[in-house]
Amino acid sequence: MDGPVIDAALVRRLIATQFPEWSVLPIRPVEFGGWDNRTFHLGAGMTVRLPSAAHYADQVAKEHRWLPILAPQLPLPIPVPLAMGRPDETYPWPWSIYEWRDGETALVGRIDDLSEFATTLAGFLDALQAADATGGPPPGSHNFFRGGSLDVYDAQTREALVLLDGRIDTQLATEVWQAALSTSWQSAPVWFHGDVAYGNLLVRNGQLDAVIDFGTSGVGDPACDLAIAWHLFEGRSREVFRKARPLDAGTWARGRGWTLWKALIVVADMAGANPVDVEKSWQVIDDVLADHLAWT
Repeated sequence: MDGPVIDAALVRRLIATQFPEWSVLPIRPVEFGGWDNRTFHLGAGMTVRLPSAAHYADQVAKEHRWLPILAPQLPLPIPVPLAMGRPDETYPWPWSIYEWRDGETALVGRIDDLSEFATTLAGFLDALQAADATGGPPPGSHNFFRGGSLDVYDAQTREALVLLDGRIDTQLATEVWQAALSTSWQSAPVWFHGDVAYGNLLVRNGQLDAVIDFGTSGVGDPACDLAIAWHLFEGRSREVFRKARPLDAGTWARGRGWTLWKALIVVADMAGANPVDVEKSWQVIDDVLADHLAWT
């Protein structure tokens, strides 16, 4: 088995040796604790978050540095880091302790008004994009090059298109992809989240209450944050989200490109996704292709 076994016993030992003041608190896994990181409750008010592989480890220090700087500039709560753990002989990467925040992931059935939710999310992303980006982390391996050029995924996308020939409209999908590659962000680099997905949006009382997991965040092109338009919204709520985001046609084209890339590699079985993600990605591909036809 690759990598360390990340379980409650490991967390308990790390807490006992590095943060003994919290060693009496109970530890239990968080339901649906994530793939990039494994997450555990620590008592009633904290969580422990451990990267599951080396390529997620650089995100730890980034979040600890930048989340406290971003938080006062944003209209919704984001994670509050409390302490950063050290690697040791049995766990090789830095890890984090955060404040726990109540809430449920943003499934459609938990949201009172999807259009209102779209407006609130758009306002959060606008505020994030307007936050001071001085010295912020540029795209790189720490965030899988989100915020950078889509060229980095060109070969992978074209491989997926070959694998899916006859199962989707590969000619139209290629057109969408090439349209995305033909544009670039023309303004100064701005903050983006990098993974605006239902699992990183917390709902309380039917409303958007917090945005979590800034591991793929950075400073660059914000087009990657548009993927939620096709993953969560539809019809009127998608139009509300589009109108609420002051972005040019090229940025929306790149947003379709980022969304199409990920959906293609999921359905082409290049990303190790679960069946629910695969089924959703088929629908996302259809919606992105239709959106391209409607707006070009």
